[in-house]
Amino acid sequence: MRKTMIAALLAATLPTFAMAMPDGPREHHKPPIFQDLDLSKEQRREVGKLMRDEMQARRDITKRYLEKLPTAEKDAMEKELVAAREKNQGALRALLTPEQQKTFDEAKKKRQARQAEMAEFKAWKAERDKTKTQ
Repeated sequence: MRKTMIAALLAATLPTFAMAMPDGPREHHKPPIFQDLDLSKEQRREVGKLMRDEMQARRDITKRYLEKLPTAEKDAMEKELVAAREKNQGALRALLTPEQQKTFDEAKKKRQARQAEMAEFKAWKAERDKTKTQ
């Protein structure tokens, strides 16, 4: 049970770290195994696809195990994940200059707006699908 919760925590925090990555050239962010391989554009594209597929498979596996958890444990885990994310973002924000903090806060607001819009869309879609099946 503990291993499942740890795996779920890690799976849930990976997108946060990915969002914190700066935009632009990412040559220096290559995994160590790929740094010296001098991959072609096609190889980089294929490696990226394989890595995305692996990440999706991990999410699917995590979801499958999370579905088996009791509701109380799911709720507790969600609260712990939210607290950990807020703590991490607070520590990250504290490292920034006031100007950077302003940009960080604006990006966070935009991300929250997109998430709220997506949640609203999913709710609408679920309701529409529900009415279609009736």
